Amino acid sequence: MIEHFFTCPYCWERISMVLDPSEEESDYIEDCEVCCRPIELRFRFSGETLVSFEVRRMEGI
Repeated sequence: MIEHFFTCPYCWERISMVLDPSEEESDYIEDCEVCCRPIELRFRFSGETLVSFEVRRMEGI
């Protein structure tokens, strides 16, 4: 497990998330732990290395 920090695209708070490198690619929605708005998260691992991580606002919400 790897802890990764990112900024919420709504409230700009710094958030911590634990990622599992055994999931080579992942795309899902999770609510911000500060403002509770939905965030689309996409990330990809190569082995134990995080090679990409994207955070997006959910449009139309």
